[in-house]
Amino acid sequence: MKLEYRNNELHCEDVPLHELFDEFGTPLYVYSRSAFLENFHAIDRALQGIEHVTCYALKANSNLHILKALAEEGAGADVVSAGELALALKAGFAPERIVFAGVGKREDEIEFGLKEGIHCFNVESIPELQLLSLVAMRLQKKARVALRVNPDIRAGSHPYISTGLNDHKFGIPAAQAAEAFRTAASLPNLEVCGVHVHIGSQITRPEPFVETANMVASLVRDQRAAGMPITHVDVGGGFGVRYKNALRQEGLPEEAEDSPPPSAPAELIGAMLPVLKDLGCAVWLEPGRAIVADAGLLLTQVLYRKENGARRFLIVDAGMNDLLRPSLYNAYHQIVPVRLETMEHETVDVVGPVCETGDFLARERVMPRTKPRDLLAVLTAGAYGFVNASNYNSRLRPAEVLVNGDRVRVIRPRQTLEELAS
Repeated sequence: MKLEYRNNELHCEDVPLHELFDEFGTPLYVYSRSAFLENFHAIDRALQGIEHVTCYALKANSNLHILKALAEEGAGADVVSAGELALALKAGFAPERIVFAGVGKREDEIEFGLKEGIHCFNVESIPELQLLSLVAMRLQKKARVALRVNPDIRAGSHPYISTGLNDHKFGIPAAQAAEAFRTAASLPNLEVCGVHVHIGSQITRPEPFVETANMVASLVRDQRAAGMPITHVDVGGGFGVRYKNALRQEGLPEEAEDSPPPSAPAELIGAMLPVLKDLGCAVWLEPGRAIVADAGLLLTQVLYRKENGARRFLIVDAGMNDLLRPSLYNAYHQIVPVRLETMEHETVDVVGPVCETGDFLARERVMPRTKPRDLLAVLTAGAYGFVNASNYNSRLRPAEVLVNGDRVRVIRPRQTLEELAS
């Protein structure tokens, strides 16, 4: 993110964060436009010289203003619901650069995608192939399909965001892929065009990607030998980002790393390219987190300090309903003060106001000493932040603002009590 301290005041691009609090309050999601566009272009450039489409995964952050900016830069879109498809189309993504993924597509969603002429459906089971064929016949359309194959490869990330093992709900087991391709070729109104894989999220090293690329290459060659006209391979996304030490400054504590820093997405893509580039296929990617995660933060205010025995708590006005990741799977986000006023550090739990013990943003975290009314920035919160927000405890959903240089635009107003009650 375009984030730095200037005279001990934290800025997003050229805007002091305390000014955003003064105008918009908290909790508040803040995004850097230049950061997510630079992330997109860095990924897209890694495929330069090969036919490709970099599809932004809407599941990471589906704010319409962010989508419009990415569509204008030439991104494709990876959608997993009728709602995401509607947003992608409204944002200006070309239908022929949209892929529809997801393990549980409804009949009306399939019909919507066919009518809009999207590039293809990433199909996850033989029953889905059969339903897709029936809907395509009824609409007298040809449905382009890529089969999502589950390679049974360990991604090395949290079990909740790992998707490529045989005990996961996703994809067709690799051992059954040949049968699935034969079934697809036999069904009317289907056009088999590709192979799709996605082994998980927050993958930080190249080895799982290279192993996956080798599996895909072998499968493409086998299917072409069997007469399947495979024209594209979709290797998914899942490129990891830095959550610890995302921001460094002498007043901030150094955060202990439990693994090496994540490889840059371009490096991970570069590791796959020697395997993929000679297949004669277009390469499709579906990054989400790697584009928007470090382009966003959640701004929150300290309400109270509290001590229960040896445990110190900072109670803030952002809770698990605003940012679910820490409560959902103990995800780590660096939390820093907006104003650096002391070099004194302390160990605290940063917790929200929701009536759940699991409502926390950080546990036993070493941070600069903080007092009530201070502002904190929860970093690397641009992905899987607002999209997972809820009205639990009937709390209002936060506002979202987009920073572009020294300009600020509200891209989602704070929910009101009247809207909550309607």
